[in-house]
Amino acid sequence: MSMPQDPTLRQRAGILAEIARQLRLIWRLLNDARVPTWTKLLVPGTLLYVLSPIDFIPDVVLGLGQLDDLTVLLLGLWLFVDLCPKDIVRQHLEELGARIGYRIIDEEPQPVETPPPALQSPPTPPQDKSE
Repeated sequence: MSMPQDPTLRQRAGILAEIARQLRLIWRLLNDARVPTWTKLLVPGTLLYVLSPIDFIPDVVLGLGQLDDLTVLLLGLWLFVDLCPKDIVRQHLEELGARIGYRIIDEEPQPVETPPPALQSPPTPPQDKSE
């Protein structure tokens, strides 16, 4: 199957592919024994909030009620991935064929090859020996 020729269709297809990849990533992280259980509890907790009748903004307000559910859902899933160990997330992304170069996952900064020059202390003023 070839990619659509229309740039907007190609962009939409890319967005849908990225959403599918993120959902597969979340599923894989939930099934990975190396991810802490307390981190995994974020996903069902987020889904429980979305499905519960208790809302920050009531669903009666058309549009806004659904918007807060969507916001909580996206933030909860983002937080879950963000709190998972970075090396495990990177491994699963690579296995899913993600191009990681455009989205660098938080890593420890690499040490600098050459250390910066040391700051020199200011010259000491001459001492008066006449005292």
